[in-house]
This record gives sequence, C-alpha cells and structure tokens, in this order.
Amino acid sequence: MKGMPEERAINLARYMIENKATVRQAAIKFGISKSTVHKDITTNLCQLNKTLYLQVREIMEINKKERHIRGGKATKEKYLRQKETAYHNI
Repeated sequence: MKGMPEERAINLARYMIENKATVRQAAIKFGISKSTVHKDITTNLCQLNKTLYLQVREIMEINKKERHIRGGKATKEKYLRQKETAYHNI
C-alpha cells in the first residue's frame, strides 16, 4: 500500500494493533520496507494521532522484548527441517 504517508501510518498502526503484528509482518502485508513502517509509525503517526501512536508503540515494545524468543524458535525449526530432509534423502 503505497500512497499518502499519513493514511498509511494510520492503517499500519491499526493493523499492528489488531493483529499484534511485528514491523516485519506489517511491511510484508502492506508491500513496503521495514524502514518505511518504522518511519511512518515513529515520525508520522506520532504527529497525527498520539493515542494510536502510544498503542502501537506498546505493541512494538512487546515485540522487541520477545524477538530473541522468536529468533530462537525459527532457528530450531530450521535445523529440524534440515534434519528431516537429510533423513529422507538417505
């Protein structure tokens, strides 16, 4: 979703709040970069709608605190898939 940064910032925030989405998930959903999501939220949204900004900022803080857990799970799943693939190729 390209277009007006102000409208995009509000839509991003609503999506992230409703889905408890990460910046990466929002970027994929809207077809924009993670940098754009972050800039829209931290710069544009803060000026447009302080209440919405504070809500989405809370989601972003939770995601930041949990990212090491998600990363560990992703790595574990990666190696399990590799192990299964190697097992099936024998």
